[in-house]
Amino acid sequence: MFNVGDRVVYPMHGAGIIEAIEEKEILGEKQQYYIMRLPVGDLRVMVPVNAVDEVGLREVINSEEVEKVLEILDAERSKMSNNWNRRYRANLEKIRSGDIFEVTEVVKNLSLRDQEKGLSTGERKMLESARQILVSELVLAKDLSEQDARSLIEQKLQNNIAANE
Repeated sequence: MFNVGDRVVYPMHGAGIIEAIEEKEILGEKQQYYIMRLPVGDLRVMVPVNAVDEVGLREVINSEEVEKVLEILDAERSKMSNNWNRRYRANLEKIRSGDIFEVTEVVKNLSLRDQEKGLSTGERKMLESARQILVSELVLAKDLSEQDARSLIEQKLQNNIAANE
């Protein structure tokens, strides 16, 4: 059970803050909902309290985990399939997992691939989606502005690209 003010991550959408817990009637059924505000993109999302495990709602990472995210951005690229379809499915599965370390790998691997060979439209959209999720979590985990979080990620990726040239 989460409380108002908790910083949580909704996989595939990103990190947000629970602003309220309200009972709503939808399709004739009353349920408790977490009302989340996602600062990146300025969205409000309703998550049924009884579906938290199902959707993978979890707490925002702590400072030690932020350091691990930054280490992943610095690390060498992990193995990816050369087959576009397999690579796309594997990356989508990583994003859906809700695991920030998996999402970070997707951002790193696709960014490095984009520098080398370019990305298809689908992979470019996937990269932007994964980057948005990563940015939103860093914003709340480190109390950064969206721009500062994006800059931190870009700086790490540029250092990685330079090291691999």
